[in-house]
Amino acid sequence: MTVTLDIPEDLSAALSAKLGNPSRVAIEALAAQAYSAACFSVEQVRRLLGLESKWDAIEVLSRHAVWPGLSADEIIQDANVSVAFLAQHQR
Repeated sequence: MTVTLDIPEDLSAALSAKLGNPSRVAIEALAAQAYSAACFSVEQVRRLLGLESKWDAIEVLSRHAVWPGLSADEIIQDANVSVAFLAQHQR
């Protein structure tokens, strides 16, 4: 899907000066709204925004005052990663 926004040049310049790239700002806001409405998961937000990790997606969501909760599976996965990290660095 392609979405086109027509923004007058003077307004676009003001947006760019204060917020950065208007296209990026718009897609991040859409992703945050989709997550907030339980339409997207953190993984889907990550994919939509072309981010490398779920932590990058969580950072974007938090900038939009959307605070992702963690599922039980995500907590277990994070715990397993922590255990593996500790095991590698306790030698």
